[in-house]
Amino acid sequence: MNATDLAQAATDHDPAVGLAAVAALRTLLEQLEATHVSNARAQGWSWEQVAEALGVKRQSAHRKHARRTGR
Repeated sequence: MNATDLAQAATDHDPAVGLAAVAALRTLLEQLEATHVSNARAQGWSWEQVAEALGVKRQSAHRKHARRTGR
């Protein structure tokens, strides 16, 4: 299911369908965030820049992604 389909399913009146879509969207968003953080770090972005783009504190971004990016 693609992101558009998941977003549509998230509005379903059936809680089972809606909640399953929300869980799948959450997983997709985590994967996208990890991909883009890794890309930003590979291009020399600081943790401060990454955090600002994500709207979080530097420590939060670093704690969440540092192991994955190896930096």
